[in-house]
Parts: sequence; C-alpha cells; structure tokens
Amino acid sequence: MTAPSTYWSRRGFLTTSGGTALALGLTGTFTAGSAHALPAEAAAEDFAALRAKWRTLILGEGFSPAAEPFKSKLATLGTNAKANWDTMAPADGSLWPGMVYKDPEPDTDQESYGFSGQIQSSFGKLYTMAEAYAQPGTGLTGDAGLKDAVITGVEHLYTQVYNENQARYGNWYNWQIGAPQSLMDIAVLLFEHFTAEQIAKYCRAVDHFVPDSVMDNYTGTSTGANRVDLCRAMILRGVVGGSEQKITLGRDSLSPVFPFVTKGDGYYADGSFIQHTSIPYIGGYGAVLNDGLGRLFALLRGSAWQVTDPGAQQFLDTVEMAIAPFVYNGLMMDNVSSRGVSRGLVASDPFQLPQDDHNRSHGVMGSIVLLGKGASPEQQARWNAMVKGWMRRDYYGTALANPKLSLLRTSQLYELEADDSVKPAPEPVEHRVFPNMDRLTHRRRDWAASLSMASTRISHYETGNGEGLRMWHTGSGWLQWWGADHGLEQYSDHYWPTVDPYRLPGITVSKKPLTDGQGGDWAGPRPDFAWVGGVTDGEFGTTGQQLRGIFSTMTAKKAWFWLDDAIVCLGAGITSTDGAGVETVVDNRNLGASGEPRLLLDGVPQPATQGWNTKRKTGWAHVAGHAGYVFPGGTVLNVLREERTGAWKDVNRGSSPKEFTRRYLTLWQDHGADPADASYSYVMLPGASAARTAARALDRDWLEITANSPQQQGIRVPSLGFTGVNFWAAGTVGKVTASAPVCVQIREKRDGTATICVADPSRTVTGLTLTWKRPVKSVTAKPGAVTSVETGRELVLTFGDLSGSYGATHKIQVRTV
Repeated sequence: MTAPSTYWSRRGFLTTSGGTALALGLTGTFTAGSAHALPAEAAAEDFAALRAKWRTLILGEGFSPAAEPFKSKLATLGTNAKANWDTMAPADGSLWPGMVYKDPEPDTDQESYGFSGQIQSSFGKLYTMAEAYAQPGTGLTGDAGLKDAVITGVEHLYTQVYNENQARYGNWYNWQIGAPQSLMDIAVLLFEHFTAEQIAKYCRAVDHFVPDSVMDNYTGTSTGANRVDLCRAMILRGVVGGSEQKITLGRDSLSPVFPFVTKGDGYYADGSFIQHTSIPYIGGYGAVLNDGLGRLFALLRGSAWQVTDPGAQQFLDTVEMAIAPFVYNGLMMDNVSSRGVSRGLVASDPFQLPQDDHNRSHGVMGSIVLLGKGASPEQQARWNAMVKGWMRRDYYGTALANPKLSLLRTSQLYELEADDSVKPAPEPVEHRVFPNMDRLTHRRRDWAASLSMASTRISHYETGNGEGLRMWHTGSGWLQWWGADHGLEQYSDHYWPTVDPYRLPGITVSKKPLTDGQGGDWAGPRPDFAWVGGVTDGEFGTTGQQLRGIFSTMTAKKAWFWLDDAIVCLGAGITSTDGAGVETVVDNRNLGASGEPRLLLDGVPQPATQGWNTKRKTGWAHVAGHAGYVFPGGTVLNVLREERTGAWKDVNRGSSPKEFTRRYLTLWQDHGADPADASYSYVMLPGASAARTAARALDRDWLEITANSPQQQGIRVPSLGFTGVNFWAAGTVGKVTASAPVCVQIREKRDGTATICVADPSRTVTGLTLTWKRPVKSVTAKPGAVTSVETGRELVLTFGDLSGSYGATHKIQVRTV
C-alpha cells in the first residue's frame, strides 16, 4: 500500500484546523439540475469573491477579539507567530534550524518521509505567521515586517524545493496535500502582497505536484478523505490562479466521494467509513473528509461552480448515520480513530496537553455546525441541538475551554452555545451495528459502550509513520464504555502510553510477546475468520466474533448480548498452542494519577494498596464509581492494582518522551498456557451500585445461559422477553433452531408482538430455515429475504440467499398467540 500521511499531516487537524462561516448565508439543500450556468469567461471579480469567501472560511468572523476566549487565543497565535518569525533562518536545505527538508538520498524510505514532512511543516509555520498578520488582536496584525518574512519564506521554499522542476521524495501526502493546502491558504491571505509572477509560479508548483491526472481514477491515494483534500488543493489553486478549468475539475472530482461503496475506502450504506482499505476511520480520515467537504460546499455555494451533484445530500446524511453514533458526551470514540489515538503529547506543544478523544471531537463538532448551514432546516436544527448537547454534557474536556481548539472552531461553537433558541438534545437510547467495519455502539440513558472486532474484512490494527506501535489487540473484542457522569476521562488521561497493551478491556488475548509495530507499516493484519458481526432491533443487540489472535495461534468464540442495564459476555472454544498464557480481560479501569476506588469481592472490601493482587473464586465484584460485575456460577477471578509508567513516545515515535504514571485496576480470567476449549461468562453492569450488583448476582432467574460452546452461544432474559443466539454452526438452542451459521435475536413484548432479527455475519449463507418453537398467530412484516412463512404451533421462516446482504439485520415482526 502506498503510505499515507506523515506524523504531522493529520495529527493536528481536529484541534487546529479551521473553517467557519458565521455569516455565509448557507441555506437550502442540494438539488439536481440547479447548477449555475458557467460564464464563457469568469471575471476577475468572480475569483476575488471566492478568495474573500475562503478568507472568511479560514479566519472566521463575527467574534470580538477583545472578548474571551478569543482574546487569549489571538494572543497565543501572535506569540507562536513571533517565535516562528524570530527563529526563521533561510539556509540551503532548510528554512528553520533543525527542520531540514533537503534529502541527501531522495527516495521513499522512512528517512525520506522525515525530510518531506519538513516541507509541509515549514509551510505550516509560514501559515501561522500569515494568519497572525491577517487576524485582529494578535499583536502582529498588519505588521509589514511579518508580512515580508512570510513572503521571503514562501519564496525560499519555492526556489529550493517546492517548484515545478522538483521530483517528489518521501511521502506523497506532503507534496500533494499538506504543502499545497498551506501554500494556497497563504496566497489567499496575502494575495494583494504577492506579485502576479509569484502567484503564477506558485500555481505552477501546485500544478506540477497535483496534476489533473490525479483525478483520473478513484483509486489508490485518491479516494475518500485524500480525494477531498486533493480536490481542495485543485480548487484553491484555481481560485488563486484564476482558472475556471481547475475549479471545475476539482468540483466535479468530488462526485466519486458521495456514493456509498460496497468495498474499499469510503462510506457504506450501514454508516461504516473505511480508509486504507480495511481501517475504520470515522474519527480520523472521516472527520477530515467531512470538514473538507463542508468548507468546499460553503466556498462554492452561490457561485458559478456550486456543487449540485444530488449525491451530496446523501453525504450530508452521514452526519447522523455515521458520525454521531461515535460521539458520546463530547468525545469521539477511540475505536474509529485507529493509529490517531497514539498522537498524544508532542514535546514542542506549549500547552503540554495530549490530543485525546475529547479534543478530537471538538473539530468534528465544528464541522457539523458548518455542514448544517448547507443542510435542510430540519437537519440543521437536529444537528445543532445534538452538538449543543454534547458540549453541555462534557464535564472533562469541554470544547470552549480547550486551549488547543483553533480560534475558528471556537467561534463556531461559541456562537452555537450563545444561541438560546437551540436546546441541547439528549443522548439517544439505541443500538447500532456497523457490519462493514466490525464496530457497534450501544447507548442507554446513563451509559454507552462500543465494541471493536477484526475479520477477513477489517484489520486488527494499523501502524505507520511510527504511530500506533502497541495497538495490536484493539481488534480482539476491545470493549470501551463510559458513564453519563463518570468515566469520560477513561481513555483521555494518558491512557495509551500507560495501559498494559495486553490487557485492554474485553479482549481475549495470547500473552505472546509482540514487537512494536509488528507486521510492518500499513500491513493492516487481518484474521482469516469472517463470522464477525451481529443483529439489532434498534435498542438491544446480539454480537459474535470468531477470533484469531493477532500473530498467534489463539482462537476463540466470543459473544456479547446488549441489554437495558447490562452487557452479558460469553466466551467458548478458547484454544492456543503458542506456549503463552491466554487471558480474558473483564475490565481494566484507568484510575488516574491517584485514584483508589473501593473494590468489593462478594461484598468484602479489598485492599487499596498499589501492587496488591489476588486470585480467588468470586461470584460478583464492584468497583466504586465505575461498575459491577457478576460471574454466573462463580469464577476464579484475578485482580491487580498497579501503577504503570510510560511516555507517548513509547506508542508513537514522533511524540514526547515525558513520562506519566497512572493507576489501573484490572480484573481478568486466566485460561492458562495453551488452553484447550476454555470458556468464560460474566455480566457487566456499567454505573451500577454495589447493592444493585449484589441483587443481580442473587437473582438466579434473571439470566439463563442457554449455550456456551464452540457451536452455539446464547442467553435468555425472561424479564426482558429477550433471546439471543450466535449459531456458529447449525443446531438448536432452547426454542430456536437454525439450519445455517447465523445470528438470531428475539424480543417478545407484553402487547403480544415480537421482533425477530437475523443476520449472516459470515456472508456465506445461501439459504436458511429458522424455527421458533413458540405459537405465532401471524407475521405482520418481513423483508424480501424471507421467501416463505409457516405459523401456528411454531414459526418456520425460510430465507433465500443472505450472503450478499453485507451482514445487515433482517427484521421480522410477528403477533404471538
């Protein structure tokens, strides 16, 4: 695979990129056939209007530079720009000392990536200076010396390296996206101060590195978010250089991004988003794509180049179907940000704050507000209410208090927060399955959870550019969860450099030692099992993962049943021949720098001493302020309190070596070395009190485990009318019989109706007979996949070919007798 961006290319996007349009008048929806007629020859004022609009889109407007938080942010911008100015020292091969871009052996190896990355970083520093010149209240506003320094710097980079005669080396991204974006933004901000010849040669440089041919095919590095970024470079080059052809080509080349895909990069009909062929990336490249499209829609709206492709409306719909499910109370869930979660603390960061799941979401929220200005009034109202709700409920990393959030994003969200006509929307109660990226989300009134899996379609993890070095096991059933009023800091407080990477919560894992970045850059290692996924009725869910451990022989069948106040977790067939120990991690809570919550085992308080551990038969456990855990029939539970020390550099070679220490409380079940057909079962109760946990443990009638074998795994919860079964092989579990390997869920309601949900996670089932030994009066609704129905003393459903339904849920509504 061609390697994607460098360490610097996207790491700051969600916290530092701008793009607000507080007074652009973006209204209405996209409609086909409403394109403005392109004039025979666009007038100079047309391009000037676009430059003015883009200036607003990168600087913002409508805020008071004398009011907080803008005053402080503008002052910081001025301080950073002054530091750049003071240290700029044009020399052969560099513009700043220590930022060498001249490659003595130009090629595409990792060393060359570092040199090409410095070209982009140098343009980025110049953009900071140009912004400080253009923004009010920076202390450098309109400073002629600063303006001249920017021009000198741009000329130096053009003359030395970024010109039409230079051959690329290192990372393609730096040449085709990173550098031209900053260069064209600078050209917009200082347009009247550059000569016509300077503008012409900078445009020639962009034409050289971003030729028209990059739009010829929607493949390789010209897909998804990368495609949008390339279109931005093309369109802005047209705006700066006065080229109708470039703007038109850039606009038209957005069209392949809009349709849903069925393989590879892009958005899927189920809300999944994939980049790099097999990586769930809504929190990274997906966010970049949405921000980029939002700004380009805003730029071109009302002009001769307005985006009128009807597919654009389908893209807008992804805000609620793809992005919103992974934002919870102001944080963007880590399991759709891939290696981006390792982009923590950078030594040069003046704030010494890591990029985390909260500040990653702040840029996303600003993008949604901007996109809403071009959506229907109904969509805009829903999105604004949704974003305001996220902002209000985020007690840990609030957007408006984020010192790293750009001035532009701050102005967007500040305006929304100040608008009393927008009422914050609550979190939804829902269960969402994303079968095309092996992810799901489960939301309740007081907590939320998300699961990460891997399959023949989706990689265990991604490493590249020195990032994501120890995320090997994030696809092994990693279960994240948060409470509405607790736990929002769980994965934010220096989690990735300090957590034991072999003990991520929820995973079943071989303790076989792995090396940093094992598998190599961009390898995206995938297991050879396809039966991964599940079903949902929209509120509850049943999920299964046929797991093969990464770089190990360990295999297992894992199942989760998602209910109103609990998650029932089963494991079976756990087998390994690595010679290493195998564990299932019930939970692993980050307690912060000094946390010591009370731990109860069967109601008995345990020591809070660091380093304390135990291994004992346990029926239930409770961690104060976190959750309760019930072990049906009891289990031998291992518990450890420990302090762990690490640096962000340990998980990302480009990050800070500064060390942090955090406390962890880990609960796990030890299956021993080389287990054969081991199993587990436990019930997680997020946010539960000790009393509720104890009561659930004593209630023998609440849960029936109907199967927990390598062939089938299932449960019944009579009080909820819930039945869930993963049929790894055809068979009968309780009252349900399936003739093929499928996932089945049944919910009976007190009104005499029931919902049956069926999915084919393996995508191999070409025919299915499903029998429910329960009297059924009639089938009131069924999908086309059901070819015949028999009712009466039992229900028999016959399905046709399910293999082409991409693991989607098929719902059948029935009336019971």
